Amino acid sequence: MALIRELLSPFRGSLLFFFFLLLSPGESRLRRTRSVSPATEEVAETYNKYYNYDDLTRVLQSLAQKYPHIANLSSIGESVEGRQLWVMRVTREPQADAPGKPRFKYVGNMHGDETVSRQVLVYLLEELLGGYGADPRLTRLVDTTDIYILPSMNPDGFEKSQEGDCSGEAGGRSNAKQKDLNRSFPDQFEDKTAKPEDVPEVTAVIRWILEKKFVLSGNLHGGTVVASYPFDDSASHREQGVYSQSDDDILFRHLARVYAQNNPVMKTGQPNCPDTPAETFEDGITNGARWYDVSGGMQDFNYLYGNCLEITMELSCCKFPPASELHKEWDLNRESLLAYIEQVHIGVRGFVREAVNGMALSDVAITVAGINHNLTTGTHGDFYRLLLPGSYNITATTPGYVSMTVHSVEVLEAKATELNFTLAPVASESSGSLNALTSSAPSTKVVSPSVTPPSSTSPSGSTQSGTPPQEHQPLRPQQFRHHNYADMELFLRMYSSKFPSITHLYSVGRSVEGRELYVMVVSDTPREHEHGEPEFKYVGNMHGNEVVGRELLLNLIEYLCRNYGTDPEVTHLVNNTRIHIMPSMNPDGYEVAQEGDVQGYKGRNNTNNFDLNRNFPDQFVSIKEPRQPETVGVMNWLRSVPFVLSANLHGGSLVVNYPYDDNRNGLSQYSESPDDKLFQQVSRAYSQENPLMHSGHPCEDLIAGEYFMDGITNGANWYNVPGGMQDWNYLNTNCFEVTIELGCVKYPREKDLPTYWEQNRRALLQFIHQVHSGVKGTVSDMRDNTGIPNATISVDQLEHNVTTAHTGDYWRLLVPGTYAITATAHGYNPVTIYATVTRSSVEVVDFRLTRVHSEQNGQSPKTPPTPDPSQEELDTLIKQLSLGQGLEQLVRSTETENIFRYRRYKDLAEYLRGLNLNFPSITSLRSLGQSVEFRTIWALVISNKPKEAEPSKPKIRLVAGIHGNAPVGTELLLEFAAFLCINYGKNPAITRLINDTRIVILPSVNPDGRELAKERQCSSTLGLANAHAKDLDTDFFGNASQRGLEPQPESRAVMDLILEKGFTLSVALDGGSLLATYPYDKPVQSVENEGTLRYLANVYASNHPQMHLGDTGCPNNGQNGVLRAAERQSHMGSMKDFSMDFGHCPEITVYTGCCLFPPADQLSALWAENKKPLLSMLVEVHKGVRGVVRDKNGKPIAGAMIVLSGGVRVFTAEGGFFHALLAPGTHNIEAVADGYEQQRQEVLVSAYEAANFIIIEFDMDNSIFGLPREFVVATAAASMTALVLTACIIWCVCSAKSNRQKDGFHRLRQHRDDYDDEIRLTSMGSKKSLLAHEFQDESESEEETVYANKL
Repeated sequence: MALIRELLSPFRGSLLFFFFLLLSPGESRLRRTRSVSPATEEVAETYNKYYNYDDLTRVLQSLAQKYPHIANLSSIGESVEGRQLWVMRVTREPQADAPGKPRFKYVGNMHGDETVSRQVLVYLLEELLGGYGADPRLTRLVDTTDIYILPSMNPDGFEKSQEGDCSGEAGGRSNAKQKDLNRSFPDQFEDKTAKPEDVPEVTAVIRWILEKKFVLSGNLHGGTVVASYPFDDSASHREQGVYSQSDDDILFRHLARVYAQNNPVMKTGQPNCPDTPAETFEDGITNGARWYDVSGGMQDFNYLYGNCLEITMELSCCKFPPASELHKEWDLNRESLLAYIEQVHIGVRGFVREAVNGMALSDVAITVAGINHNLTTGTHGDFYRLLLPGSYNITATTPGYVSMTVHSVEVLEAKATELNFTLAPVASESSGSLNALTSSAPSTKVVSPSVTPPSSTSPSGSTQSGTPPQEHQPLRPQQFRHHNYADMELFLRMYSSKFPSITHLYSVGRSVEGRELYVMVVSDTPREHEHGEPEFKYVGNMHGNEVVGRELLLNLIEYLCRNYGTDPEVTHLVNNTRIHIMPSMNPDGYEVAQEGDVQGYKGRNNTNNFDLNRNFPDQFVSIKEPRQPETVGVMNWLRSVPFVLSANLHGGSLVVNYPYDDNRNGLSQYSESPDDKLFQQVSRAYSQENPLMHSGHPCEDLIAGEYFMDGITNGANWYNVPGGMQDWNYLNTNCFEVTIELGCVKYPREKDLPTYWEQNRRALLQFIHQVHSGVKGTVSDMRDNTGIPNATISVDQLEHNVTTAHTGDYWRLLVPGTYAITATAHGYNPVTIYATVTRSSVEVVDFRLTRVHSEQNGQSPKTPPTPDPSQEELDTLIKQLSLGQGLEQLVRSTETENIFRYRRYKDLAEYLRGLNLNFPSITSLRSLGQSVEFRTIWALVISNKPKEAEPSKPKIRLVAGIHGNAPVGTELLLEFAAFLCINYGKNPAITRLINDTRIVILPSVNPDGRELAKERQCSSTLGLANAHAKDLDTDFFGNASQRGLEPQPESRAVMDLILEKGFTLSVALDGGSLLATYPYDKPVQSVENEGTLRYLANVYASNHPQMHLGDTGCPNNGQNGVLRAAERQSHMGSMKDFSMDFGHCPEITVYTGCCLFPPADQLSALWAENKKPLLSMLVEVHKGVRGVVRDKNGKPIAGAMIVLSGGVRVFTAEGGFFHALLAPGTHNIEAVADGYEQQRQEVLVSAYEAANFIIIEFDMDNSIFGLPREFVVATAAASMTALVLTACIIWCVCSAKSNRQKDGFHRLRQHRDDYDDEIRLTSMGSKKSLLAHEFQDESESEEETVYANKL
């Protein structure tokens, strides 16, 4: 109320009106939700009639009923005649009042006879609601915007208007009290009032505007075609021609142009209205007062008093055109209406919170330097300041808190810049002025803080002078004592609970004795990596008896938390660095160490008696000792967070030790790393702040003569340490780590701890500052500006590279100088930029890379001729879910209530039928066969076309229950199926994944075994096998020669499904361990395409909160929770191997937990762990390479063989489609089909992008037996010619013989008696016969033939 009074104090007459307006009985609450009749039905839109009040009410109620998850209908008040002022709220979860979404509104039909707006807003509602989940643009708008639509502000006037009245002569413009509603708002230039009872519509809208704090608005009118922007009147109130400029004039003109340029008529600036044919508007927009003076208008009120920028859109020359024109008017305005809503997402947005407890601060003034128009934060501390691209200085101010200014905030086009403020309570005031904390930011984050002079800017903006306040003194830790494990744990939990907005407590693993390896994050975004913000860490107590680091880090946590928001240095560090603090890496060793130990060894090693700082892989020496759980936990931690700088705190001396720690010779001599100068620089940054250390003479009483110049030393030059952690950091991650020896006494007395704190406080802070040096930036794709993860940043003449994080950001520490810096990434052309690094600040170097085009037989590959917008939307979704926190955000946004229990076969079957009955449009239930005991093996298909073949979609198979004694997978898949179905149509990402994927779920392969298994049996084999006592995972043989008997019916059912082929990926869930395995189970020496198979298993493991840590207490967990299956338990006849060899589909097996059959109350936690990994598989199945194989005529070729890198084969399906998963990188693929030439192509596969679509076109095979077709044809023709000639010659010869043979037979008939005698002679042994000589050999002479005939 004070704010309203302050705002309206210049308008004394209007103030009374406002008090009455806001305090009138029964009117104090806006939201009066009306009951919706259950009989209402939605009618299909015809665009050929106007809706009167009853029609409008019915349509709105019907829409609210049909779309309750994104629509809520309420009334903000009543008209003079008692009609409701209906407002439809459209957003995801419309019943909730959640922060993070800017509020937008459209108001129509303010003048009752200007009716086009009333109808197009109804059409807009139908468009938004009907397109949600199907149209990505509409879905995105609804998900990210809080949209309010008031179709009719003047329903009474509409009822009096007449269709066809273009000039408004029939009346209806004003309300029932004959008041023009657009002349009845308080005005800045005119002190006039209107009685609330005369304008209840205005009263209701004003209250609505003030409560909601809209960001952007449009007021739709009629009578011409133009977009009008503030101010609507001027102090002179001249009728027209006076340009009345607001402080946001340039922004208003931009907003008006957005609407006008998307309306084909409006953008011409020539509406050609019959009553004003000569009227024109440049670009289709106009300043309101310049057009004509309107006092008491709604758009000016929004801007001056409501946080809201509003313009007025005139939609048609005719105010009440015939209904037959409505479809045309909708078509003209549809794109403009949507494009204008999208403008609510430009400028700067963020939150203002209280520094101490993170509480949201409302009504904080947000001021932009140079623009004399402020807005205030909402109830959640959120603000949305629309701005055009540029650089701005922005201040947050509110009484009782230190003001904060962020300089050089970069606003880019199309997307709002995130900017958060953290305001500290005023600690002291002097002469009425507040200390203002100012900071500077190159983009969205505070980077270089400074405290303003004592004479600072007050909240009102005026400069005040006075006595400077005393220099700020940060708060000192309250207690100094040794903390055992239990004490340390309580300390960490207490500070995590007390400062939730800047802390996050987590564990990276457990010690040998099961103690958590706790890490406390202190940052303004403690739970996730923030783009552009470096990750820093301190690790203490690696040697259990070296305890000073442990206690200093606990002190540091307290110091950062308690001084955040009041101490400028601490506030800057916390706001701009994500600081990870591990107080104890060896909690077991600490528990056995003894206070007072000076140079001893008790507690130094872990419980297994291994020195953890000799347990890391080494570049020079093979470390043969087994990797310890503490080491494994830390290694996995370092791989998962993109750390930039680190220090490992030890004791026993007083020096900073930098890499390398050892050398190839194993001698104590200088071992220089490529970044030796940098390591010296950061080491000195610490030692210089510790005077005793910097002197270089530590421990003279203990180690006489030892000297370290400047208090620093090269590790190997001091003494050789193989297997050290600092070298492993440098060589295997992006992180530069040094080791800091904090004192000569390893376990000092408690009374000495305050001295250690005072000696090291400044050094600890100064070392964190070092992370903000060198160069930083983002490597992004030139095409869509998305960050490129795992890009390599190399510096000329420095043989040490770093890589980009998930969102493409990087940090590369460097000493001052000029460098050639190169960014490279798979599939992109490298870019080199020269940069000069100074001591004063970090240098920002961004890279934008262009893609390398693959080659196909030396030519550019064939791609689809025109991009498919739908496919582009899917590609964008896959990329969003693969980068940064995309998948995590999807998990959070789809939280549902779950009731878990184990289901036996009957319940399982009913559950699947229930899913099919409740979601018939996206599910199909199929029987694959029956078990030994005649239980059905069910498969549930989930897709938007579940009853069609869909060969072009990737197909994923999710299988569980092959071992009946491990039923967790079954319950997880049932829950996953329900999760997908319930979120279909509600969550756009889930909807899109289902629309573009064919998901086949087999929840229970072995239902008979499941009936035998018993809950809480973690290792029992009861139920493992089927009713024939056969382990089904040893029953999958493709060749009859490999099996002795027929397969089990369960195996046969699954084998038949696998042999249908077409599957892109299969995931099987089992139990008894916590890891993901990849083929093969059989003992083979080499695995084709092993890189891809391991990668797929790793995707699941890396998205699991525990599996990727590797050391989970289960047997055979492998490194990073991934193992080749045969290394876990080798056996023949597995489903996984059958899928690979005969289904040509990669399958991974996921073991969900150490216990085979855990208690049902653990299912909820198991679901939480596996939800994200399962979703990651739905995303992963869209990657790799996909395409179509066809001939030159465009005819698809089914059955073509695609040979991938490593020899793996897939075959094209119906329509010539194929899809194969491949590990990220460059791959060669070959396509082979009978009768066609073999095709080869190189493809690039990304870890975060959807599969490349390629078209392989076959030419007819012109080779025969490996020889050119032309040569073979010519040779064949010559051969045929020779054969024909030969045949002719033979025929001639044979013909001649035939004639002679005929003559011989004739003579035989003439001399039958002679022949009879000859026969008799022959039977008596005569050596010659007449017949034999008649068919003589051609070598016989003519004389011999005559003689024979005579015989």
